[in-house]
Amino acid sequence: MRVSLEYGLKACALGLALWLAGCAGSTTTQRTAATPAPAATPTPSRASVKLDVPYVPTPEAVVARMLKMAKVKADDLVYDLGCGDGRIVITAAREYGARGVGYDLNPQRIAESNANARAAGVTDRVRFVQGDLFEADLSGATVVTLYLLPDVNLKLRPKLLRELKPGTRVVSHNYDMGDWEPLEVDEIEAGGGTHYVYSWVIPESR
Repeated sequence: MRVSLEYGLKACALGLALWLAGCAGSTTTQRTAATPAPAATPTPSRASVKLDVPYVPTPEAVVARMLKMAKVKADDLVYDLGCGDGRIVITAAREYGARGVGYDLNPQRIAESNANARAAGVTDRVRFVQGDLFEADLSGATVVTLYLLPDVNLKLRPKLLRELKPGTRVVSHNYDMGDWEPLEVDEIEAGGGTHYVYSWVIPESR
């Protein structure tokens, strides 16, 4: 009787272990089946990539030509959109006595601009804003300078025509404004390459 009881207990224990093992295996299988496969990382489209304009300094000779073509005077307020190290508005203030505002998204460029303005002694005539040029209030500008990219110029063009007063001068280094015909195009050799400067005047009728 003792043998039979021990045998029965062992058999029950073995059966219970097998049952538990079966349940564990079944649970593992269910979890595996219920877990979704890792999603593939989507490739960003061109439309989802934020537009960026690389920083390429304008040669000083081109800066001088841009300001000359814009006919900058002491009573002008020059806005440089994508100002980089601030050289255009600083030159306008130093050479012509004009006031200037530079816009750039990069805080490093803004820091450089402020340092350069201090070195040139024109901090009382210029200021620099870290911000999106498409959100800038351009209504006070009498001159706007650009060194952007062709597609950025085209996106910016409606804002220029909407916000700038008639007679405001616009000059762009290297890139035009699509079918908005420039009043003047100048070619200049500088920095080992050929550069172009385009100029427009905001018309009375837009």
